Amino acid sequence: MTMTTISRTVDLDPNRNVPGVRRPGFSHTLRAEWIKFWSVRSTFWSTAMLFVLGAGLTVLVCATSAGWLASGEADESPLSFVTWGLMFAQITAIALGTLVVTSEYSTGMIRATLAATPRRGAVLAAKALVLAGTLFVVGTVTAFAGYFGGNWFLDREGIGVALGDEGVLRAMFGSGLYMAGLGLFAAAVGFLIRHTAAALSIVLALVFVVGNMAFLLPGGWGEWTAKLMPGNAGSGVATPVSFNPELLDPWVGFAVFAGEVAALLLVAWSMFRRRDA
Repeated sequence: MTMTTISRTVDLDPNRNVPGVRRPGFSHTLRAEWIKFWSVRSTFWSTAMLFVLGAGLTVLVCATSAGWLASGEADESPLSFVTWGLMFAQITAIALGTLVVTSEYSTGMIRATLAATPRRGAVLAAKALVLAGTLFVVGTVTAFAGYFGGNWFLDREGIGVALGDEGVLRAMFGSGLYMAGLGLFAAAVGFLIRHTAAALSIVLALVFVVGNMAFLLPGGWGEWTAKLMPGNAGSGVATPVSFNPELLDPWVGFAVFAGEVAALLLVAWSMFRRRDA
């Protein structure tokens, strides 16, 4: 039997023609992925660290900077600080998105997953929904917690920021959207690389290193390359005011980022279908 035949055999449902045996529907696959997702310690610690870094650092920075901002000596707006901690919390979203996929390959659990649910597209879609839903909720809750905690110190100095101020409410929900997008981006790379350290290194380098270094490229093409890098395009929606005026508008940038994530997931799905577990 050739490797091609073996690969195709893996995709077949062994219970397809067995009387009395129901094929698992997508709801069953989604429930299985939810149970697996919350059965490993890395999920709890990653989401906990996302909250601690995102909300904790925001409160800490607001507490230590409130007096300086109120003195009039600062050239920064208080709006720049109310989601400050999310810049570091995104690391945990990337780590969680990577581990959701690569941990199954490292332990061999992916074989059991595909034996139970041979439809690989359903497996990928269920993982993506569980991951994105969790990160959106945790990211949004973290942003609001950081805002309320940090704004308490800003209010004491008379420079409080209202939820109704321009860009604030968008940044609260945008933080959840951006965390979800980063997790999906990392998961897609995990499906392609199937190795935790390598996938983490690639995503972290793209978001934090290559994205910043791209601004050093000369000319208009260099400027647009920097604007379209995933971290630069997507992060604007999670901040009330942009840290870099050269970036795309928040929703335009997030649309670009979402397109990049969708394209990478499509490539990951194509490779996932063709390769052995």
